Amino acid sequence: MKFRFVLCLGLLSLTGFAQAAEPLCQQKEQAIQHQIDMARKHDNQRRVTGLERALTEARAGCTDARLKSEHQEKIEKHKHEVAERERDLSEAREKGDSDKIAKREKKLAEAREELKEVEAAPY
Repeated sequence: MKFRFVLCLGLLSLTGFAQAAEPLCQQKEQAIQHQIDMARKHDNQRRVTGLERALTEARAGCTDARLKSEHQEKIEKHKHEVAERERDLSEAREKGDSDKIAKREKKLAEAREELKEVEAAPY
């Protein structure tokens, strides 16, 4: 029984390594194809059409370097947003307005969460 568990764990880790070694553009194409399949399953032709266009564009102009660069730009944009929210919060704290402080804290938490999501995304 222990052997089966170890064997399954080993196979799962190998598939994880295989996916990590997969080029980013290929991952993106697979993600779009999955969305197309789901849209077809739910009989959403408009979404299928848009996703097929996105898949064609991804196949035509996708490079891993470009995806990495665009991803890094998104991260920087979100970091800038977090910094701006932190400044807004500190200004609200200086003024002592508890209502504005609560709003700014909420916005800062949202911005930080969005940054985490973008950083965790593969592309």
